[in-house]
Amino acid sequence: MLFGLMILFSILSSNFLTYGNLINNVAVNSALLLLVALAGTFPILQQSIDLSVAALVNLSGVLTVILVAQFGFLAIPMVLLAGMLAGFANGYVFAKLKVPSFLVTLGTMSVMTGIALILTGGSSINFRNDAIRGIATGEYLPGIPNLVFWSVLIYLGTVFLALRTKFGRYCYALGENERVVELSGAKVDRYKIYPFVLSGLLCAIGGFLLAARLSSASPDAGTDLLLPSIAAIVMGGTALTGGVGGPHRTILGVLVIAVLQNGMNLTAVDPFVQEIILGVVVVVAVALSIDRRKIDVVK
Repeated sequence: MLFGLMILFSILSSNFLTYGNLINNVAVNSALLLLVALAGTFPILQQSIDLSVAALVNLSGVLTVILVAQFGFLAIPMVLLAGMLAGFANGYVFAKLKVPSFLVTLGTMSVMTGIALILTGGSSINFRNDAIRGIATGEYLPGIPNLVFWSVLIYLGTVFLALRTKFGRYCYALGENERVVELSGAKVDRYKIYPFVLSGLLCAIGGFLLAARLSSASPDAGTDLLLPSIAAIVMGGTALTGGVGGPHRTILGVLVIAVLQNGMNLTAVDPFVQEIILGVVVVVAVALSIDRRKIDVVK
């Protein structure tokens, strides 16, 4: 699908395959989506879901602007810690209180949005700090924007976590058969909470980078990331039924979404029609990726 889209849009638009478009539009615009999609991958991998990812990105961005003005660079670890605590709250209610992750994160999505609205008064807020802004807008490597640099670095880290650590193995195992993990003597609740903590951390990083890039934040700056991130996860091969896929595949789904959106913009597809196409892509991706062997009755 990815190569097919690239061939199609290179034919329809002479600007598509240019270095400037691929780096400054496709790569940069997909960097934040990649972070949010990676955040959502681990809960889905264990057969849960985190619907609060976009709301946490928004809240983290708001906290970044507020804290940078008072604490400078110390705001960064403070924002990341806040994200991890929010993720821990999601995981704890889900694992310990036995509330479905869909309902937990749907509720905390509203809570986080409300907090962001209260902190900002419902409007955009700004900060002035060139050093902080340079973390997102500079170039540590010539020709590679920092947003791309950070997203690739974090992507490699999450791939290592998923494929080379005990945490990753338990994520896959919980998605395949939670009862077997319980019988093995593992602390199931702990390993059900960890993916949400990681999700909170990645969303906090995404919120910080978004705020740093814009030198501002608003309660709805990253709201549009939720649907594309879920689409990217399932399109990359991480099944909603859990146990299959992982972050190493999520990047493919992110690239498909990024190329699709960029190509539709270059070819002047109506924005309303783009929403329809994206929705169809989500449905098709879920239909192709779901593992029906784990489901006796589809409801």
